[in-house]
Amino acid sequence: MDKDGLKLKFESGTLILENADESDAVPGAFVWDVRTKQFRAPAYLYREVILELMRAKTEYEDSAKNYSSFEFKQKFHIKPRHYQTDSIEAWKKNQRCGVIVLPTGAGKTHVATMAIEICGRQTLIVVPTLDLMNQWFDLLLSTFNAEIGLIGGGFYEIGAITVTTYASAFRHQERLGNQFGLIIFDECHHLPGEGYKYAAEFAIAPFRLGLTATPERTDEGDLLLDDLVGKIVYHLEAQQLAGEYLADYTLEKIEVELTANEREEYNREREIFRNFLRSKNISFGSPDGWKNFVMLSARSEEGRRAMKAFRNSKKIALGTDDKLRVLQDLLIRHRHDKVLIFTAENEMVYKISQDFLIPAITHETNVKERKFWLDAFNNGDVLALTTSKVLNEGVNIPDASVAIILSGSGSSREHIQRLGRILRKKDDKQAILYEVVARNTAEERISERRTDARQFHDAKQNSERNLFG
Repeated sequence: MDKDGLKLKFESGTLILENADESDAVPGAFVWDVRTKQFRAPAYLYREVILELMRAKTEYEDSAKNYSSFEFKQKFHIKPRHYQTDSIEAWKKNQRCGVIVLPTGAGKTHVATMAIEICGRQTLIVVPTLDLMNQWFDLLLSTFNAEIGLIGGGFYEIGAITVTTYASAFRHQERLGNQFGLIIFDECHHLPGEGYKYAAEFAIAPFRLGLTATPERTDEGDLLLDDLVGKIVYHLEAQQLAGEYLADYTLEKIEVELTANEREEYNREREIFRNFLRSKNISFGSPDGWKNFVMLSARSEEGRRAMKAFRNSKKIALGTDDKLRVLQDLLIRHRHDKVLIFTAENEMVYKISQDFLIPAITHETNVKERKFWLDAFNNGDVLALTTSKVLNEGVNIPDASVAIILSGSGSSREHIQRLGRILRKKDDKQAILYEVVARNTAEERISERRTDARQFHDAKQNSERNLFG
């Protein structure tokens, strides 16, 4: 009796190959699942599986794919900028897979709509926040004559184009991973995070696009993007677009001094911290330096005091009173400009808000209040906002032209994101970013780390449409 033919199925974020045995040319992605007695492969390898079956001229039934084709036509034509066209062409040459790196304000969303139109497949767009999800929803409604779905924020609606968050995709992708032919990861540097990567792993989408201004991660998780989305196919930095496509900008570093009392306390706390490092032979120059410090500091009273000293010294450097005096002068200098003030700690955000009567936005600010102040800022009703990290990405504030960084991390991503808040092109806007740093403190090295990384890493620029449905 002849056995049934091979059948490819989608199950709980994986692929199943039914009716296969040793005599069949089973694609290399599959392994034998002894628990269910089936050949099983990760869903994201669907494209490779199909290509291998075709190369082997193996007959099969594809029951895994459950997405539709659409003729997506944009309601009005926006002539793409040359780099948008170049980036899409590079993406197409890489089999419609890969990451496009463009600075904030360069029009990554238009690149995404071009990709949607080109692929003509049911599409999922994954974003980091509910705010961004709503922005994308509005954009897509105004761009395409198509049903736009939402998954997240109380909505569960699947459309020809659907927008969701990384958190929602993590929860639902096991069931929905076969319903999209194109998947777009906005701010895709979030994707390698714990749990979020399942948004890509559990999806069969043969066409994939990642968008970001800052692909690098300190944990080197960005290396996972090659497998989950595709390699970086196009990379352009902010300074390459300044003037013509982004606002011209300048970077100004302002150094401040600790007061005598602050210096005395800073030196005392740093010495306690350094003595502990020396006694335990801990070097922050090694990959596990910080991890070892955290682990050993929890084991003794001496260690807990060293951790407290570390935090105290950092707090002094990041929050010195002289920074507030500089902030006052800068606010006077730019009293007619729209100004964003960034700090590393919420405590400083609230102090600035109280002392200067400037609205504060932190992770504690509820959605309605946050929207109220962002609308007021965009409308010109208020000319300054102070925040910690929540405005680093995912907000549209095109009129902002001045950013003041009173404190931050050594992350190049954070720095580039903050610069990106003020770079959206508008008329003859000249953007300026001030970085206020306490002299002769550890903050100088933090600034150097993000500055070195921000000299914005060298640019890495480096036909199967019908095959997948």
